[in-house]
Amino acid sequence: MQASAVLDLKAFVPSKDYELSIQFYKDLGFKLNWQGDGVAEFQVGAYRFLLQKFHVEQHSANFMMHLMVENTESWWAHITAIDLPGKYPGITAKAPAMQPWGLRVLFLSDPTGVLWHFADRVGK
Repeated sequence: MQASAVLDLKAFVPSKDYELSIQFYKDLGFKLNWQGDGVAEFQVGAYRFLLQKFHVEQHSANFMMHLMVENTESWWAHITAIDLPGKYPGITAKAPAMQPWGLRVLFLSDPTGVLWHFADRVGK
């Protein structure tokens, strides 16, 4: 039994260059809900995370986010149409591919190195 109902859960995503990361997520199509002193809330669909002006290389290099989507191919089409890799040299952007654990995954890193897994269930 828990003490009270859970109302929200958000990850704090690190950023090496806070303003560049804000622009990256806006370009990707995430909605900037608000921005404060070193923290910004982004939303995609009904889900949110907090981008923070904080960077420790080992932490950032090992930070990952997982986003289940209906169709990774449409996200890949969007990423390539806006030339995200061209606009942000050094990021990782790998086309969706079936993974051994049964999900099709598009891998995308942000300018800090945070690795996003955009995943869908093929045939579901």
